[in-house]
Amino acid sequence: MVIDQNNLKKIEALNNRKVMEYLYDAIELCKPAKVTVITDSLEDRAYIKELALKNGEEKKLKMEGHTVHFDGIKDQGRDKANTKYLVSEKVDWGISVNTMLQPEGVAEIREILNGIMEGKEMLVAFFSLGPADSPFSLRAMQITDSAYVVHSEQILYRPGYEEFKRLKGSDDFLFFLHSAGKLENGKTVNVDKRRIYIDLVENRVYTVNNQYAGNSVGLKKLAFRLAIQKANREDWLAEHMFLMGVHGKPGRVTYFAGAFPSACGKTSTAMLPGQTIVGDDIAYIRNINGEMRAVNVEKGIFGIIQDVNPEDDPLIYEALTTPREVIFSNVLVNDGTPYWLGMGKEAPDEEENYSGRWYKGKKDENGKEINYAHKNARYTIALNELKNVDEKLNDPMGVKVAAIVYGGRDSDTTVPVAESLNWSHGVFLGATVESETTAAIIGEEGIRVHDPMANLDFVVLPLWTYVGNHLKFGEKLKSSPKVYATNYFLKDENGKYLNGKLDKKVWILWADGRVNGEYDAIETPVGRIPRYEDLKALFKRELNKDYTEEDYVKQFSVRVAKYLAKMERMKKVFGRLPMPEAFSKELESQVKRLEEARARYGDVISPFKFI
Repeated sequence: MVIDQNNLKKIEALNNRKVMEYLYDAIELCKPAKVTVITDSLEDRAYIKELALKNGEEKKLKMEGHTVHFDGIKDQGRDKANTKYLVSEKVDWGISVNTMLQPEGVAEIREILNGIMEGKEMLVAFFSLGPADSPFSLRAMQITDSAYVVHSEQILYRPGYEEFKRLKGSDDFLFFLHSAGKLENGKTVNVDKRRIYIDLVENRVYTVNNQYAGNSVGLKKLAFRLAIQKANREDWLAEHMFLMGVHGKPGRVTYFAGAFPSACGKTSTAMLPGQTIVGDDIAYIRNINGEMRAVNVEKGIFGIIQDVNPEDDPLIYEALTTPREVIFSNVLVNDGTPYWLGMGKEAPDEEENYSGRWYKGKKDENGKEINYAHKNARYTIALNELKNVDEKLNDPMGVKVAAIVYGGRDSDTTVPVAESLNWSHGVFLGATVESETTAAIIGEEGIRVHDPMANLDFVVLPLWTYVGNHLKFGEKLKSSPKVYATNYFLKDENGKYLNGKLDKKVWILWADGRVNGEYDAIETPVGRIPRYEDLKALFKRELNKDYTEEDYVKQFSVRVAKYLAKMERMKKVFGRLPMPEAFSKELESQVKRLEEARARYGDVISPFKFI
């Protein structure tokens, strides 16, 4: 018997038929040499950390608590091509999605998984997505042969073994089956057979022949897709949003949620100086007694480490360079010290990285030079290791969301901050988020990518249903949050950014003042914008910076022609879809307001004209 009496007792204590069914099926399919069940105990947690070192999946670094993990050179990011939704019938969601009929997909991946754990140890772990004993939280069962995966999940998620006992035999949980596959030097070999299949019919995930956490740590973005589907059925929201406490005045905390596409300032907003962080990535949102309340699904950060330095990210940098539990991945290691791109230190010319023994000028099989650290190198750390963690991180009732911020990367159109005219206009602002591509994305720079609610990669519903759910959610609240569109990337005619990196603090604090009734605003066709005198005072108080009328006019002039061009793009996207009537009306109204303003004032309108 591959599962001994001690581990069998741990499973039987859960008294859950579905758990037993999943486990025995996985054992029969994957054929491990040994099965170990991980509970919430400190002993089991320590066992996983030691196993990751023993297996060579992680190595100790010089600083106490620090380890490094290397993914294979061809396993450095999310594999979109081989990430598929398994569905019961062909779907048209109004967005480009990678689907496969469920029986066909299950048959294929189970064939790959057949016998894949021979000679290896199967780990069975349980987690809570969200705080313990909370009406928000989902339970998750993870089976894997990777101690690195379980170790990552122990840092990122709350323990769930005791939570499974609270299920009292219910099958209302998510299931994940993962194998890193055959390993050489601790790295996955058969990446050509990498598969990440999200089974929307059976509410489970299969992922195989990978180690990069975006593909292997099922509880992150893979579970997120299942949560969006579950939220749709149960009338709540699962969103790609940060949660932060904004401290506008001493003794006052106002909670904001925010959704930004990649490379648009999401984490830097959540980590603004003087504010507190609840979460940086995924939020579950519910209507609790007429209030919008939200929790962070995670208790840790799996963050991109590139450009984390003492000047731009002092709190994270300090946490990463002092003794505590951290997993670094795909960085350079020299004499037990990690080096990453943009850290503000010169890296050595020769040492170990994800490509093996690295030296300056080393090239990959395609003749492309290999950098000393990968641009998608990561750190995994618990949020409570950060000085700015919010006290309500683990509150089972979450935080009351007073405002939602949507951001994008836009060089020539959107003003730095604008408040929506009402809830449905706010949903419209979120659904029309665009972001210009950067050098970090393969392909031409400056292409505008439409990314509704910064969630397009993960939506498993028709786009009209997803947007409709937001509209309906706000209608059922006693008082809906204020909604803001932000843009930190506006440029002048010479291509120079009109704002500094820290100016975003002013936009967020102005929004906080609006939420708390401190500021009036100027109504424009695209929303309510700040008054000059309020921004001038905020810039002086927060950044000790003189904010001129010239700056204000450049940044907050409404570029009507540009906005109308964006509306034409939105008509092409949404005009062919059966969108909710309230959304279509917002699009029509937005165009009408812009056209009326242009007829009166011209193509570019100073904010002072609207007073």
